[in-house]
Amino acid sequence: MQAGAGGGESPVTHVREIGSRGADLADWPDWVAPAVRETLAERGIERPWRHQVIAADHAHAGRHVVICTGTASGKSLAYQVPVLTDLASNPRATALYLSPTKALGTDQLRSVTAMIDGRADFATIAPTMYDGDTSHEMRRWARTDSRWVFTNPDMLHMGLLPGHARWSRLLRGLRYIVVDECHHYRGVFGSNTALVLRRLLRVAARYGAHPVVIAASATTANPGAAVNRLIGAECQAVTDDGSPHGARTVALWEPPLMPEVTGENGAPVRRSAGAEAARMMADLVVEGARTLTFVRSRHAAETTALRCRGLLEESAPELVPRVAAYRAGYLAEDRRALERGLADGDLLGVATTNALELGVDIAGLDAVVVAGFPGTVASFWQQAGRSGRRGQGSLVLLVARDDPLDTYLVHHPEALLDRTVEATITDPRNPYVLAPHMLCAAMELPLTREEVDALGASDVIERLVDEGLLRARPAGFFIAPGVEPHGGVGIRGGSGTEVLIVVEETGQLLGTVDTVRAMSTVHEGAVHIHRGQSYVVDSLDLSEGVALVHAEEPDWTTSARDVTEVSVTGVLDTATLGAVTMSFVEVEVTQQVVGYLRTLRTGEVLDAVELELPATTLETRAALYTITEDALLAAGLEEERWPGSLHAAEHAAIGLLPLVASCDRWDIGGLSTALHADTGLPSVFVYDGYDGGAGFAERGHAMMREWLSATRSAVAACECERGCPSCVQSPKCGNGNDPLDKAGAVVVLDLVLAALG
Repeated sequence: MQAGAGGGESPVTHVREIGSRGADLADWPDWVAPAVRETLAERGIERPWRHQVIAADHAHAGRHVVICTGTASGKSLAYQVPVLTDLASNPRATALYLSPTKALGTDQLRSVTAMIDGRADFATIAPTMYDGDTSHEMRRWARTDSRWVFTNPDMLHMGLLPGHARWSRLLRGLRYIVVDECHHYRGVFGSNTALVLRRLLRVAARYGAHPVVIAASATTANPGAAVNRLIGAECQAVTDDGSPHGARTVALWEPPLMPEVTGENGAPVRRSAGAEAARMMADLVVEGARTLTFVRSRHAAETTALRCRGLLEESAPELVPRVAAYRAGYLAEDRRALERGLADGDLLGVATTNALELGVDIAGLDAVVVAGFPGTVASFWQQAGRSGRRGQGSLVLLVARDDPLDTYLVHHPEALLDRTVEATITDPRNPYVLAPHMLCAAMELPLTREEVDALGASDVIERLVDEGLLRARPAGFFIAPGVEPHGGVGIRGGSGTEVLIVVEETGQLLGTVDTVRAMSTVHEGAVHIHRGQSYVVDSLDLSEGVALVHAEEPDWTTSARDVTEVSVTGVLDTATLGAVTMSFVEVEVTQQVVGYLRTLRTGEVLDAVELELPATTLETRAALYTITEDALLAAGLEEERWPGSLHAAEHAAIGLLPLVASCDRWDIGGLSTALHADTGLPSVFVYDGYDGGAGFAERGHAMMREWLSATRSAVAACECERGCPSCVQSPKCGNGNDPLDKAGAVVVLDLVLAALG
């Protein structure tokens, strides 16, 4: 592959060679069923790796366990062995398997089915999928005949728990619950999943079952505590990885600036990570390297694959059919065909979202291209681990997006390659998350006062009783007549109230989006991408819950602009250090989308369009710092520079928060002002974008020194003169990235860091 485009300095900022590792083998314990040993031996597994045995032993002994080792370290075997042993020896025993994605669940079902196929000892297990793609006939079969059901938290919440009486056979014999890739359960999704799992455990207990939870996770900080938060019970952690892996080369790549193109407010623009990744994938495919390219969105998966195929048309047209895109939203049979193509080598290059980050067994990949830092160090290594899965040498390329965090990482490789992975952040006691789940739990089985106390939900329950949604009785709390809560819970973080996206000419339903996000993503004039097809929104009717669209391929993209106000409603923690005060606060955020920008695909802004949409209110939590006016003046910042300096510091801090908290910049918001009504001082807020908070701002407050130190480095090191998307400009700024004062932001951050010491 050539070093760069357009000459100049090489875009490669760092190369790291990671050596190979040998295997640490062990013997299977005596309790493993002979039929399980035999089927594993037929698959070439005579002796397991030590971590597999340790985890399986914990589960067989009745202890909740999480196995937290690297990609391709055989975590699946650690739960398959105890589950299959119990199911083979006890004809009434059952198991549930949960995954965060359909692709992973399907792959694991395929693996288990292949293991047991044709063996009399396993004839009655009948492993079955139960997800959104499952037919009504197969759903009925799962309820009545399957002893190992493969599903996800969404279907568990909407399909199994509300009608648990129909699942009594499975629940009565429930021996194991497998929670695969549990590091994926973080933020609001993780908090919701934690409460779904706790509801499952209490319903299972009603049927006399006390299942063992076996969790599997990519490398994460303190996995035992993370699973404890998910299930509300102590969990053993197995973290020493005994699996081998081949040598791996990791390269960091910063796309060059394009001097002929200017972005918002005249800022310089880099070549896009997607365009660079497509070029790299084409080069690797021509070399015969089986390559997986991870991108950040469904649209990017489609466009990256198209660009790669376009490049191959010129240089190696015979390879064009061997490049494809993979993402959620495809029909089930299309996804399965792509997975088979990857597994057997028919496909040489695939551009994918994180749908293929998790668990799907793809052997023999030579290279992984990561187009944009995926948000967490854990996800980066999970994606990188897709390469070299059978012990051979491999290449991993991280291509930086035009983003402060990506820019920081490619110039500070130690922050990515030498850093421990993040702890997953969940808060199942968040009252906004907890309240609807308490209604669901009460509908499934009346809630006892002991259960309410154990969850710390007394205040929430009292409010639900006052609102007439629950009824208090001596035996506990019962759902009020006519209340049906399950449909109002958005497990993956939505509001629960949805807007349908419909093609006006044909009536085709493209998908749904929750009401709050609809105003910024499917407003009138917005460009919406579905399965590689571009649509433009004609109208958004919030009262009817429908956005009408028509097919169109414009040359621009759209980004919403909004007005935001933040009011402090409570102080949870605060510290004053001289001229700087840092606080963790409860806030009310009022936001109104007032227009949108149309931006050409080169990054050049075409125009701004006004909108009239209602305001929304969010009760959440924020990290806040204030600086006295005297300190700003003493540091050489004149008063007229304060708005731009604070604004730029806020943008950069939002971009860098994912460095210390397992979140994405789209999970958080911010506000800066030279005089805030509640603090009376120049102030910067960074808040969670979810009702009740999601733990991200709290983590930022706790890690303020590390967070803002990295922010300062990213801003100061950026090669632009006045600010660009790599440092202080934000793609989601409600004010059109104006005003911004890059040099002033460095002064602001220096003042805060000096106070922190």
